[in-house]
Amino acid sequence: MDYKTPGMGAFMRAIGFEVAKANGEGVEGSVEISQDHHQPMGLVHGGVYAAVAESACSIGASLAVMDDGKYSVGLNNSTDFIRAFREGTLTVKARPVHQGRTGQLWQCDMTREDGKLVAQGKVRLQNIDRD
Repeated sequence: MDYKTPGMGAFMRAIGFEVAKANGEGVEGSVEISQDHHQPMGLVHGGVYAAVAESACSIGASLAVMDDGKYSVGLNNSTDFIRAFREGTLTVKARPVHQGRTGQLWQCDMTREDGKLVAQGKVRLQNIDRD
């Protein structure tokens, strides 16, 4: 599946989250962070981290249930901001913590170039019939 298509929407394109690998067992990608992602104090806006976590986890969770005629929607997003970050490449890795029949829990780690954790999100999702 191509995640760079216009179907991702203007919001996803504005965030700049690039998916490199995605399946029902994990999602990997990156975001090139710049001043465009900053809040007024010159740090990355926390909403960027929350949106990236939600996106990565939703993509993976939906791919996990796609063959069953379902997709997954977020019910809760809890994102912790671990350390300040201003610019550079943010590596994104999401993986399932629990995958059940009706719901899933995914974790998304966002790290800077030296491998140190910048933010971590946990997203609880519900599996929904596509009909």
